[in-house]
Amino acid sequence: MGRTAAIIDNGKFPRKEYPRYLLRNADIIICCDGALEKYLRNMEAVHGSARMPDVVIGDMDSIRRTDREKFTGTFVHEAGQDDNDQTKAVRYAIGHYPDVSEIYILGGTGEREDHTIGNLALLMEYTRMFSNCPHIEMVSDWSTAFAITDSTDIQCGEGRRFSLFSPDSSLTIRSKGLQWPTDDVVFDNWWKATLNRASEDTVHLEFSHRSLALVILD
Repeated sequence: MGRTAAIIDNGKFPRKEYPRYLLRNADIIICCDGALEKYLRNMEAVHGSARMPDVVIGDMDSIRRTDREKFTGTFVHEAGQDDNDQTKAVRYAIGHYPDVSEIYILGGTGEREDHTIGNLALLMEYTRMFSNCPHIEMVSDWSTAFAITDSTDIQCGEGRRFSLFSPDSSLTIRSKGLQWPTDDVVFDNWWKATLNRASEDTVHLEFSHRSLALVILD
C-alpha cells in the first residue's frame, strides 16, 4: 500500500474531524505558499504538536519574510503562471513521491467561488495531465469530490447526497443506485445531474465512452 499526501490550498481550512483526520494521518504534507499561515495557525490543533510541512510550493509572493527564513529548506519556488499552486503541488507530489497512491486536497474550496470552481475542475484535468495519476480527492467540511474517467462502482452508502458533472456533452452516463437515474441527462450545463441521492449502498455508473466526470458527495 502506498503513502498518502495532503495538499493544503488557500481556501477554507477544515474544521471538521474527517478532513483533519486525513491531514493528521498523511505521510507527506505539501502547503501552497498562500496557505502556509493558515496551516501554521491550525497545526497544533490538528496534530497535537508541531508538524511542519514537508514542502511549501508556489511563487512565494505571499510568504512573510520571517517564514521565508524559517522554512528555507522546504520552499520550492515555481514562478510560472500557466498553472495554479494546487496544480504545482499535485505535480510535485506525483513527481517526487512515486510511492504516493492517494492525494487529499484540503482547503480547495471556500473563500472565493472562482477558485472553488477552478480547483474542482482541475480534478478532472489531472487524469489527463498525469499518466501515473494516483487517486485524488478534494475534501472539505461539506463534501468529498473526485474525478472518474470510465464506468465504475462507487461505494457511497444509501442516502448520501450525490452530484455528477461532466464537461463532455456527448457523454451518456447510465446509473443504477441513484434516486433519479442519469440515463437521459445531457451534460450541457453544470446543474444537470446535481442534487441527487444514493438509493442503494453502491452506485453504478456506466459510461458510453471514456471521458471526464466529477463526483461530489456530501
